[in-house]
Amino acid sequence: MMNYNGYNNESYNENTVFSTDTIARKPSKKRAAARIAAGIMAMSMVSFGSVAIYRAAEGSKESTTKIITEYVDRSSGITAESMNLLGNKTDTSSDTALATEDIVDKLLPSVVGIKSEFTVTTQGYSGMFGFGMNNGRSSSQTATGTGTGVIISEDGYIVTNAHVIYDSEYNTGLSDNITVILSDDTEYEAEVIGYDTDYDLAVLKIKADGLTAAEFGDSDELRLGESVIAIGNPLGFELKNSVTTGVVSGKDREVTISNQSMTLLQTDAAINAGNSGGPLINKYGKVIGINSSKMSSSYSGASIDNIGFAIPSNEAAKIVRDIIDCGHVTGKPQLGICCQDVDQQTAEMYRIPVGVYVTSVNEGSPAEEAGLLSGDIITEFGGKEVTTSAELISAKNQYSAGDTVEVRFSRSGETQTTEITLGESE
Repeated sequence: MMNYNGYNNESYNENTVFSTDTIARKPSKKRAAARIAAGIMAMSMVSFGSVAIYRAAEGSKESTTKIITEYVDRSSGITAESMNLLGNKTDTSSDTALATEDIVDKLLPSVVGIKSEFTVTTQGYSGMFGFGMNNGRSSSQTATGTGTGVIISEDGYIVTNAHVIYDSEYNTGLSDNITVILSDDTEYEAEVIGYDTDYDLAVLKIKADGLTAAEFGDSDELRLGESVIAIGNPLGFELKNSVTTGVVSGKDREVTISNQSMTLLQTDAAINAGNSGGPLINKYGKVIGINSSKMSSSYSGASIDNIGFAIPSNEAAKIVRDIIDCGHVTGKPQLGICCQDVDQQTAEMYRIPVGVYVTSVNEGSPAEEAGLLSGDIITEFGGKEVTTSAELISAKNQYSAGDTVEVRFSRSGETQTTEITLGESE
């Protein structure tokens, strides 16, 4: 394995969730803006759904192995098809635009608060001669995070963001206890049906009947400038069911958060910490997005305001269907490698190409079967230039498991190509 002296060895493993405290490097001016934005976005997201937990766990940052889903008994026969999850092409010609207050009245019963409790373990400091905090013994405490969710079935299925119930930043993992709070303040203990951190979506279930399920609309039909409404619980439940308004600021925004590339809706409706998992609603009172992240920092003296992002409803519906019907998201492509970035400075130092350095290849993986080796530097994937792990992930995620993709790489200074048939990640 190459030893990059003085180089930040930010690595990528398909089974690893990244710490998001790494600021994107600036190897070239033409790519600097996008990477800066990615760094700002990552910082915004980690504080988005779970405010208290990050304060309680400060100082214990490390990455953790990703658990894609929790399997549960599905003998009830409930499927996403029986819910009000449209998420597909529908005729909207007969829909009637509603007043803002009517939209809020319609959706409020379908919006819930989510409280997640996490066990945070900290290592004590023994101090001189063994005298100090806890004498070096570890200690545990409970930290609480808050978020928002949307009811998708009358019998208690709820969708929210994965980062509301699963913490990857401080290695606490899945929440120990999740409470769902309805609009009438009734509280229920929630069961985790499944979640996927790559897509930042989770499905919960509470034991309740006669709930008001939100209706999902077709996010592909949205137009730039179309009015939207966000409902959520910013900064906790003291400001429960806060309503903000705005427009669709952008569509198909490719945003990289924690080295995961997502295609999201952009809105200027105010979205704050605690809004995670809440609905973005169109003028017909239908959910067209699940609020997930925002930019809320400044760079070079330029203030950033009201740049929020939501997972499009059509994408969310597919993922929710998979989680409920299969227990995981199907068709997710996998290479089977661990890798790290080779930036411009490192490339010049070692006289190697800018790209994605393969640190290891999993045994029996698609990458191994295609002949990739540790030490190879991937420079193109499916005809697209890749210079970072995030770009490789983005390119890979344009395909499905079973697709065959041409990969260009450098080995010992020689450029080679191979074809990889992608596996399925579970």
